[in-house]
Amino acid sequence: MALLSKNSRPHDSSIPTSSMADIAFLLLVFFLVTTVFPKDKGLAIVLPESQQPVPQENVLHLLVQSDGRVEVRRGESPQGIVVPSEEIGRIWRESVARNTNLIAAVKTSPDAPYRFMIDVLDQLQDAGAQRVSLQTLEN
Repeated sequence: MALLSKNSRPHDSSIPTSSMADIAFLLLVFFLVTTVFPKDKGLAIVLPESQQPVPQENVLHLLVQSDGRVEVRRGESPQGIVVPSEEIGRIWRESVARNTNLIAAVKTSPDAPYRFMIDVLDQLQDAGAQRVSLQTLEN
């Protein structure tokens, strides 16, 4: 039997948890401060330095409607053809083969969801279009 002196007490085997909330808070603040959040890249568009008038025969109008339809008009022609957005790349390649000075004028309806315009821009980018004009379609 072990002899206990008057001043000795039995040892408490529990872990002190009084500062656990402080430690958790400090870790939370540390990770929030040191975390790097990725930035949205957005659309990579190079804007022209000045606006110059463009002859209408050098413009391919792509009118993006609010329901997702895309109407294609060439130059000043009031008549166009309605195509799905998946056909824009093919139409662009065929048109630019005939006219190397061609500019794609993407005109989007204000009521159209953003994804419809992005679908058209993706098709133009895949087709190698470098000269693109973005406008809002006026009713």
